[in-house]
Amino acid sequence: MRSATAEDLVQLPALEAASDTLLEGLIGPDSNGSLTHAGALPPPAAVAELASARRILVAGEPPAGFARIEEVDGQAHLEQLSVHPSAAGAGLGRLLVESALQWAREQGYRSMTLCTFAQIPFNAPFYRSCGFEEVPEPHGQLREVREHERLLGLDDMGLRVAMRRDLNPT
Repeated sequence: MRSATAEDLVQLPALEAASDTLLEGLIGPDSNGSLTHAGALPPPAAVAELASARRILVAGEPPAGFARIEEVDGQAHLEQLSVHPSAAGAGLGRLLVESALQWAREQGYRSMTLCTFAQIPFNAPFYRSCGFEEVPEPHGQLREVREHERLLGLDDMGLRVAMRRDLNPT
């Protein structure tokens, strides 16, 4: 696990797009109770957006996965976790999450938040297994993140939740 280099950043949009294909064919209820195919995800982050992230951790060379960390409400926020489909199911996502949590602890953050699909096994159930708990009613900037997701149409693809994990000193 390492911090992303400039050379890594140019590869990450394609990695994110490949990772998003893992959602293809998954269905969930939209806000009207109808079923919809998860296929209209927002486009991957641009290199300039990635370069402005608080921290990006990558695994592999070339990168097979990455964790994008931002700051929300003065705490660490896992904005994106992407693993290439060829590396999925091998523990790379868990390693990235643990590395992101460790980095956040080292920076003095008290918690880490994220937003994800509630019912996709490699989303909220996975994060629960990493120690995250659902935030029933997000406030402040985390609420703004959820509102932005709604405006992007993510809530129409399935139930979304905000989650939080306390970062106790090790």
